[in-house]
Amino acid sequence: MIKVKVSLRPIVSKVNLPTVLKTAILPGDSKETLFIATQVGEIFYVRDGVIRTFLDIRPRIVKLGASGGGYDERGLLGLAFHPEFYYNGLFYLHYSVAGTQGPGALPESFKPNPRDPKTLNLRWINRETQYDHIDTIEEWILQSNGQPQKRRTLLNLKRPFSTHNGFNSLNFSPETRKLVLTTGDGGSAYDPFNLSQDDLEIAGKIIEIDVGKNTYINNPPIVTRFNELPTTIQETLMVMAKGVRNIPGISFQKFNNQYIKYAGNVGQALVESIFSFVHYKPIPVTQLIQASFMNSEPEKKGIINFGWRGWEGAFPASIMRGCTINPTLDEKTIAYYNEAITLSGSRLQPLTSYFHKDARPDKFAGTALTGVQPYMGNRIPGLTGRVVFTDLAQKESQPQVRGGLAYTFVRPNGKQNDFSVIQTDYDFGSQSAYYVSLGTNLNQTRLYLGVYGAMKVTDFNQGTVFEIIP
Repeated sequence: MIKVKVSLRPIVSKVNLPTVLKTAILPGDSKETLFIATQVGEIFYVRDGVIRTFLDIRPRIVKLGASGGGYDERGLLGLAFHPEFYYNGLFYLHYSVAGTQGPGALPESFKPNPRDPKTLNLRWINRETQYDHIDTIEEWILQSNGQPQKRRTLLNLKRPFSTHNGFNSLNFSPETRKLVLTTGDGGSAYDPFNLSQDDLEIAGKIIEIDVGKNTYINNPPIVTRFNELPTTIQETLMVMAKGVRNIPGISFQKFNNQYIKYAGNVGQALVESIFSFVHYKPIPVTQLIQASFMNSEPEKKGIINFGWRGWEGAFPASIMRGCTINPTLDEKTIAYYNEAITLSGSRLQPLTSYFHKDARPDKFAGTALTGVQPYMGNRIPGLTGRVVFTDLAQKESQPQVRGGLAYTFVRPNGKQNDFSVIQTDYDFGSQSAYYVSLGTNLNQTRLYLGVYGAMKVTDFNQGTVFEIIP
């Protein structure tokens, strides 16, 4: 791979944790506008170098940073503009709802023990009371007077833990023109209830939503499983993929009249993984429910399975411990042996995996994948046709945290590929720089990077949005 060096051009600064970066053409306008959605519930847009407020839903957002030292994975997580936004003004939000905090699904942290079957076969019980919060997916409209207004709620989802809710979780597919929702496995570590592999659980999936269908239900029930939804809502949903741990959205790259789909899976203890696929056959939720009712196996030939919780990228999911014989090494124990064996032939192999520990001088050790975007522009020739990705923080960058920026690409033989670090020349000084989001414009000729100075959501006004330029 060739070495690529880029510059970072600041667009706006002093914004709160920029979680989603998207462009759209406003009704009656002639050029694309950059929108910035923040975790705390503000959505801004940038015109002629000036940042303006598009929508502020902070009162609707769950109180962030109340526990865990200010770290939080809830909030405003998804923003997507309808393909016909210029004409119909429709856009979609995914966020964690204010006032819905619960005690959580487990009283303490979880770690599987291969010698204790009880830890391998946990079930999420007492869901009415044992949950962390509720996420909602809503349809909004930009009215003719320029004011956004909520139209309806598409889904209300009860989540077992505060983490792994997905982020940059709403994107429209240019292939099907359906809204794609990406959900994490529900949180905690090691997916204690194996929600990501359960066909009826909404957690740990990539879901297509046909927003063109009228469900005649403006406020759906609060659910955790597909079979708890009214039939008219079930009929709007298809499962595209399963086996997801946590995911920074899905992106699409047009190639020879087909679309390559890219999705990252945030790792547990070993690797971060980027997956790619072209062909898939989503399963209607009604078919999954019918198969469950008939106690039969649905046809899953075309569904994508990322392999979690049995697999972490290209490796069986492992429990990591310090090695007693050699303290410089780690001891790895397969967490879910039976599941790793069962999924070994049906899971999708990752395009690229990169490690949480990597001593190679031209690589970096990652923390958490935060964005995956194809680049189809010509201004940065070394990246044209490549897939750019970001990591929250390079592990070896302490004490001044620096995020990771890199690229990979699909090999003609379909085999796994390595990655190459993208060098940047921006001087952050003594300030930490967590790379929290990656975005692109509509034709993928520009790349935008969201950076935050601290991972405490209570530390306001430390975010900056950059454009990645030659």
